[in-house]
Amino acid sequence: MSLNKVDKIDDLIKINNILISVSDKSGLDSLIPQLVAANPEIRIFSTGGTYKTIETILGNKKECLTQVSSYTGQPETQGGLVKTLDFKIYLGLLTETYNKSHKEDLARTSAVPIDMVIVNLYPFKETVAKEDTTVETARANIDIGGPCMIRASAKNYLRVLSVTDPKDYDFILSNLKKNSGKASLDLRFKQAKKAFLHTADYDKTISDYLNQKTFDEALACYKLS
Repeated sequence: MSLNKVDKIDDLIKINNILISVSDKSGLDSLIPQLVAANPEIRIFSTGGTYKTIETILGNKKECLTQVSSYTGQPETQGGLVKTLDFKIYLGLLTETYNKSHKEDLARTSAVPIDMVIVNLYPFKETVAKEDTTVETARANIDIGGPCMIRASAKNYLRVLSVTDPKDYDFILSNLKKNSGKASLDLRFKQAKKAFLHTADYDKTISDYLNQKTFDEALACYKLS
């Protein structure tokens, strides 16, 4: 397999395209207006309940907001099972600035490079802490698209800023304002380390929970055909 080894990147990346999909929507009411103010030409792509929250926040200034399903051309599946697992999304997350082939792929698919990802995950830890949680309830609350987006954006810290914790919003905004709406390599690298720690902890929580359960406890949730 031939790997893409990169030797040329930019220190400062203008935040033009943002992908937002969050379970914890706290702080968005402050974050979104400030991101738009920092770059009036910004584009925000979002899903489901997050889209509706941002739409309300933006009010009559929602021209910058696009549903992921409208962008990809693929509607969300029932229950939001598949929303962001799409070629155009991951092309936008993983492309490199100075890769000619990647630029051609973006043009071919009418995709855009995504510069910032704001994602936090289904509350698995909180779900399994409830006494009446079954193995099936826990399984249904395992986030797939979220960790994939976090990992992709963190891998491509060369160009993408990954944000997983609402508590970081003020810190992120402060850094962007200091650099005229641009994310520095130092910030992207720091956030990438935090992002991988976040997904590692999330997966360990799932693994620990399942390892505490017996097959009989799982089997009791289902009718076998």
